[in-house]
Amino acid sequence: MYHKEKSIQMKSSASALYNNLSVLRIAPRSLTYFTVVHANMVNMVSASWDGLNYSHRQLQSKEANVATSSSLIMQAAWCVLPSRDILVLTSQKGIQMYESDGSIMVYWHALDTPETQTAQAVFARGIAAVREKYICVGISSGSMLVFDVPIKGSNITLSEVLEEHKESITDLASECSGSLECIADMVSADDSGNLCVWKSGEDFQLLNKIPVPLDNVKLWKGTVVAGYGTGQIRLYEAVTGIVHAEVNAHARWIYSLDIAPFSGLLLSAAEDSLVRVWHLTMTPETNSVEIVHMYNECVTDTQICGAKFCDGDGYAFAVTGYDLSEIIRYTQV
Repeated sequence: MYHKEKSIQMKSSASALYNNLSVLRIAPRSLTYFTVVHANMVNMVSASWDGLNYSHRQLQSKEANVATSSSLIMQAAWCVLPSRDILVLTSQKGIQMYESDGSIMVYWHALDTPETQTAQAVFARGIAAVREKYICVGISSGSMLVFDVPIKGSNITLSEVLEEHKESITDLASECSGSLECIADMVSADDSGNLCVWKSGEDFQLLNKIPVPLDNVKLWKGTVVAGYGTGQIRLYEAVTGIVHAEVNAHARWIYSLDIAPFSGLLLSAAEDSLVRVWHLTMTPETNSVEIVHMYNECVTDTQICGAKFCDGDGYAFAVTGYDLSEIIRYTQV
């Protein structure tokens, strides 16, 4: 179903962080952007679709009143809004937002750090673009910051702080199908094993709270796709919390999930060095979701830490591994 393409080389290797890969497809320019976190910097690669041209950029973590920051970056992800694409970096010191090509930083939000050292680490983690104009970011206190992003320019404002979680946010995800019929349009997970389901708006509303310990979550057509440290994948109805399906997908911890929203393909990658592709189908009459295994690839001798589809149909996907200085790509045959 998929075959391996030529790998893309990076300036430095990937850190051992889950979800350590983000992909943005720029169709008008026949380009694909990739970002991978390494310690206190982000490797960004722009690759032409014909495989002939590559350009590299490295973005550094920022810290107030410091020229060169050593604070570790926790995550880098593109947020695709109807009017613009924003690259968001989260670190131990704050949140950085860039134009999609990484050329200009348009916003910086510093995290509140205690004056005296505490056992509680301070960082931001979990990034999601929600509906027309919101970017949500999770932080280690359990709060979620909701930023209102204008159509252009740098007048980004913090519009709301959601404080339902009491432990560090592990992941955020927004409704990726583009369906306006879905009531729920964001989910958030924390370290204590709580999954919150939200409806966005001028004031975000909590719709449901599901007690599930997980690090990876996606939202597709009103269905929560959850990846666990046990290697299991579960499908929940977002609003009710009803379990649609449970699959023993991997033998080790799941490090990354992704969904191709147009085709319903699901990508899972885990510490067992396996990348698997699944197909999700929804039956509106019974309001049920089925999951079918389609393909698997063993990335030998690699601790996978990121896997993403390169397009909305799932025609291609990319994989990163701890200490690897390359992005491995696969395309459908």
